[in-house]
Amino acid sequence: MRTDRLDRITDSGVIAILRGVGVEEAPAVADAVTDGGVTALEVTADTPDVTAAIEAVAERVDDAAVGVGTVLDAETARAAQLAGAEFVVTPTVNREVIRTANRYGTPIAAGAYTPTEAIEAFEAGADFVKVFPAKTGGPAHVAALGGPLSQVPLVPTGGVTADDAGAYVEAGAAAVGVGGAIVDHDAIEAGAYDRIAADARAVVEAVSAARE
Repeated sequence: MRTDRLDRITDSGVIAILRGVGVEEAPAVADAVTDGGVTALEVTADTPDVTAAIEAVAERVDDAAVGVGTVLDAETARAAQLAGAEFVVTPTVNREVIRTANRYGTPIAAGAYTPTEAIEAFEAGADFVKVFPAKTGGPAHVAALGGPLSQVPLVPTGGVTADDAGAYVEAGAAAVGVGGAIVDHDAIEAGAYDRIAADARAVVEAVSAARE
């Protein structure tokens, strides 16, 4: 099961981040994102009633992994796991959260920016290192991290778009985390879920092209 979850995160190479998407809208957003080819969806822990949102998304999708992001403590990680979260994402290196994820067989991407933080997260048990905020250093920073740390799967997140997703993959990223460039709140308010699907597809295609 753990391997299957890891595979679904890397299959499309895109983690779509649902930040602040309410329980009522979450299933439709999940439909749109998966229609666009995304195989991993992250519901952030700062979303109102996050456990209910995770449950709603998990019940809706069959072929994508549903996880929780912006996790700052082990208690939040465990509550999300019990709600159905299949992977955990943090913005920082938090050993207690990593330990909780490992204890229950849940893949985890721990946030880091420097080589020291990245190797600390990996050695503590993180499956991926979320390079955050990615836009600060761009693809060049990811490539620089990957040079001496080629054994660490990197997932740049924060400001990634369809325009530069491919460049991050070419720089060595295992996947990319994408928020507003896919899950556009204006589109949600307008009910333009076809636009969300199209934006998701654009990022997935950019990643696919870079992998080829």
